[in-house]
Amino acid sequence: GVPGVPALDDRVTGMMEGLGDVKIDVVGKGATNCTLELGTSVTEDILTANPDLKAIYAACGPPIPGAVKSISNAGIANDKIILVGFDACCGEIEAIKSGAEDASVAQFPAKMGELGIDTVVKAIRGEAVEANVDTGAGLVTLQNVKDFE
Repeated sequence: GVPGVPALDDRVTGMMEGLGDVKIDVVGKGATNCTLELGTSVTEDILTANPDLKAIYAACGPPIPGAVKSISNAGIANDKIILVGFDACCGEIEAIKSGAEDASVAQFPAKMGELGIDTVVKAIRGEAVEANVDTGAGLVTLQNVKDFE
């Protein structure tokens, strides 16, 4: 993603916390600026330095197709590396359906807009509003990908 952007940093922190007691070695990080092009080059660099890499996590969706391309170009079979993204956008649904990506976290933009407007209206009316409004998220996998198309 873009280091220093709170939402993206929180996604990485949350993923790491979500692993709990699972022992992992983070062998590389790369700023992709949420672009396909940098997703490609960052993945190439990490795979070159770590040919036995077991998993990649991207904090935003656009770099995922680049990662898929780099993994394929390195001759790594889909079942040999775990690839997880965030946003379920920008080619991720297709990558999940093809087996190139294992999962992505999806947000619900319509719900975000609806709850955002509701919160603004309440604030304008002087009503109490929550500091944080949970709009939900869902994990998209091969088993439920049709629900997110």
